[in-house]
Amino acid sequence: MNKPKKVVLAYSGGLDTSIIIPWLKENY
Repeated sequence: MNKPKKVVLAYSGGLDTSIIIPWLKENY
Protein backbone atom coordinates (compact mmCIF):
# COMPACT_ATOMS: atom_id res chain seq x y z
CA MET A 1 0.00 0.00 0.00
CA ASN A 2 2.27 2.75 -1.27
CA LYS A 3 -0.53 5.15 -2.20
CA PRO A 4 -3.73 4.30 -0.32
CA LYS A 5 -5.05 7.81 -1.00
CA LYS A 6 -5.38 7.02 -4.71
CA VAL A 7 -7.46 3.96 -3.90
CA VAL A 8 -9.79 5.99 -1.67
CA LEU A 9 -10.22 8.67 -4.33
CA ALA A 10 -10.94 6.01 -6.93
CA TYR A 11 -13.65 4.34 -4.85
CA SER A 12 -15.11 7.74 -3.98
CA GLY A 13 -15.32 8.67 -7.66
CA GLY A 14 -16.54 5.27 -8.81
CA LEU A 15 -15.64 5.99 -12.43
CA ASP A 16 -11.96 5.44 -11.70
CA THR A 17 -12.57 1.87 -10.54
CA SER A 18 -11.67 0.69 -14.04
CA ILE A 19 -8.27 2.34 -13.68
CA ILE A 20 -7.72 0.97 -10.17
CA ILE A 21 -8.01 -2.67 -11.31
CA PRO A 22 -4.89 -2.59 -13.55
CA TRP A 23 -3.21 -0.21 -11.09
CA LEU A 24 -3.56 -2.72 -8.26
CA LYS A 25 -2.18 -5.50 -10.47
CA GLU A 26 0.96 -3.43 -11.10
CA ASN A 27 1.46 -2.58 -7.42
CA TYR A 28 0.50 -5.97 -6.01
